[in-house]
Amino acid sequence: MNIILFGPPGAGKGTQAKHLVKKINGFQISTGEMLRDEIKKDTEIGKIIINDMNDGKFVSDEIVNSLIKKILFDPQKKDKLIFDGYPRSINQAKNLSLLLNESNQKIDFIFFLNVNKKTIIERIEKRKIIENRSDDELNTILKRYDTYMETTKPVLDFYSEKANFHEIDGAFEIDEITTKIDTFINV
Repeated sequence: MNIILFGPPGAGKGTQAKHLVKKINGFQISTGEMLRDEIKKDTEIGKIIINDMNDGKFVSDEIVNSLIKKILFDPQKKDKLIFDGYPRSINQAKNLSLLLNESNQKIDFIFFLNVNKKTIIERIEKRKIIENRSDDELNTILKRYDTYMETTKPVLDFYSEKANFHEIDGAFEIDEITTKIDTFINV
């Protein structure tokens, strides 16, 4: 089973992905984690990523797509993927469709965690204290939220017509969101 979780920064994608990893014995594919890993390793890609993130921009599709391709063709992860925050652009969504087709896989469920800006700010402020993440500065998050909403509208349109698309109110408590997702998955 392959699942996409998408929503603005702070919507709870990572939290729900961790639950799904346990539920379906899958692999969380967090582009954010992959990008932060490149930054930690201080690679050339990592330096580009940190500059983009600090400017409130998204990392280029080329970088993200190349990281995703490696994962999709890993036989141990086939049909056990939980995409956490990918795709974020229509280019990434189309790339994912092509790669899934090439690797003989499909997306079983798409969950959009829809959350307003006020809730995001409250969550990010808490997460900043608990996780001490460098990408959780308020001004950066607000830029990322606005960029996300603008960039992701075409992705939302791309997926929302599909039968496996489900919009969930991401302002609910964690357990309520988990229960809603579980009712769709029914594993």
